[in-house]
Amino acid sequence: MISIEKQNFEQLKAIVRVDFNVPLGTNNKVLDSSRIEAAKPTIMKVLNDGGSCILMSHLGRPKKRERGLSLKHIVPEIEKTLSLKVKFMEEAIGEKTKEAAKALVPGEVLLLENLRFYPEEAKGDKEFAKKLASYADCYINDAFGTAHRAHASTTTIAGFFKKKKFSGLLLYNEIKAIRKVLQKGRKPVLAIIGGAKVSSKIAIIENIIEKVDEIIIGGGMAFTFVKALGGSIGDSIVEGDKRSLALSIMEKAKKKRVKIYLPVDSLCSDQFSDIGKKKLFDINKIPKKWQGLDSGPKSIEIFNNAIMSAKTILWNGPVGVFELESFSKGTAAIGSSIAKSTKRGAFSLVGGGDSVAAVRKFNLQNKVSYVSTGGGAMLESLEGRVLPGIEALSN
Repeated sequence: MISIEKQNFEQLKAIVRVDFNVPLGTNNKVLDSSRIEAAKPTIMKVLNDGGSCILMSHLGRPKKRERGLSLKHIVPEIEKTLSLKVKFMEEAIGEKTKEAAKALVPGEVLLLENLRFYPEEAKGDKEFAKKLASYADCYINDAFGTAHRAHASTTTIAGFFKKKKFSGLLLYNEIKAIRKVLQKGRKPVLAIIGGAKVSSKIAIIENIIEKVDEIIIGGGMAFTFVKALGGSIGDSIVEGDKRSLALSIMEKAKKKRVKIYLPVDSLCSDQFSDIGKKKLFDINKIPKKWQGLDSGPKSIEIFNNAIMSAKTILWNGPVGVFELESFSKGTAAIGSSIAKSTKRGAFSLVGGGDSVAAVRKFNLQNKVSYVSTGGGAMLESLEGRVLPGIEALSN
């Protein structure tokens, strides 16, 4: 896979797969432009070299054309981010679009309509990809968030460019950050795995247990481990059918000499809300009618000590119900410890929707080494899978 970093795009038209799947509010205003900001370095590299860009993306999950999901709504935000005029085509393919692409001159940007308005996109259709490919001299994939999808614009299209296909700066940095943790991490390497369910993180845990020195297991999934070890967890979330799996993970970690940290105390409530009664219990002695919703102070201290001594840190998943103010302290503390450890020289990678949301909520995005933009793609990378969009650039 070749990055655009050392390529020159003078007089070239690049068709660039970006991830502009941004949240829209009332009046179709962009609520969070971070994905557009993330694509800016790649777009500007091509333009500054003296090339032009044809941008393509999806927005939402439409099955057919939906006015509310047209990419024309985000044109003002793209223009604001890039500080230049962006041409928009109401069709991704067709004669008018072909003519507009042909007329593009160096320094110009053309945005195509939502790719998912076309069923051929998700099917990875070869003819659809061929039409998109015909607009440009080279192909750049800068959409890490969709690299796990074998779609026409992420995978099939690359086959039409042979030696003129590149990874954008964002996608390249994402892969570099993941490799830095899983392949080249300075020891000790610590993974913090949280979230509600063990079942959604099994593949990640089983892959990283081969590559890390320590694992913190927090959030709702910790209760399945505590229950499997014979603890009383009250009405806390649990996957009863995953108890033997939890024990086998503990056993595997022991054999690999990977230290696992589980919470030792929990802030509990008699209801899943901010307004219920709150009480602190040892994690294996939670009475009935109480449920654990956050890490307790002793757990936070144990986690902090592990984070502060780590040289490489991966964080995927919160350690409490951080969306509820009363139960956000544990996740905030994890974020704060990672920020301090990063300041002291550790490399930290934060990935997965909830962790990224937590980092933003506590305003720590500039205090960690790298925040991943790809939810599903990040998870599949951590599971050790080869992403189709990345494989297509390597072939």
